[in-house]
Amino acid sequence: MQLEVGEIYEGKVTGITKFGAFVSFEGGRTGMVHISEVAPVFVNEIKDFVTEGQTVKVKVLSISEEGKVSLSIKKALPEDQQRRPAPKRPEGERGDRGGHARRGQGAGRPPRGPRPAPQPSPGRPGDFEWQSRRNDSGSFEDMMSRFKQTSDEKMSDLKRATDSRRGGGYSRRGPKG
Repeated sequence: MQLEVGEIYEGKVTGITKFGAFVSFEGGRTGMVHISEVAPVFVNEIKDFVTEGQTVKVKVLSISEEGKVSLSIKKALPEDQQRRPAPKRPEGERGDRGGHARRGQGAGRPPRGPRPAPQPSPGRPGDFEWQSRRNDSGSFEDMMSRFKQTSDEKMSDLKRATDSRRGGGYSRRGPKG
């Protein structure tokens, strides 16, 4: 049997693993349905959806150069069944996300009050001026010289701060040497 990408065929489930199911066709050709292509819902255990020896309809997704056939059961379903069905819950019932209601659903709680205005941040550690606000145009050499000077200053400040956190240049074995 010649398989074509995009076509739907019937096959028999010949093997099940934790990552997918193997399906055989007439003529001895075999393909694999990855766990993500078994059903339009999250599949934790493939054996909950298919069993060995079961006849299933599958769509051929791709055929690699090595001849590996990638299949999908969920894409072989009618168009209206391919999408994940929305969970049906009575109004006000909590969702399944760790016991928290989704945004927009009050779940019996009163609405929140207005949020406080954001406070200005205290700035970066050390309150360094990371970029110069000056816009004086000088030669490239002048700009590079200023950059090198500020860079050296920042590196020495950073080294000083790092050394003070490590205990002033001393280790357990004694002074640096």
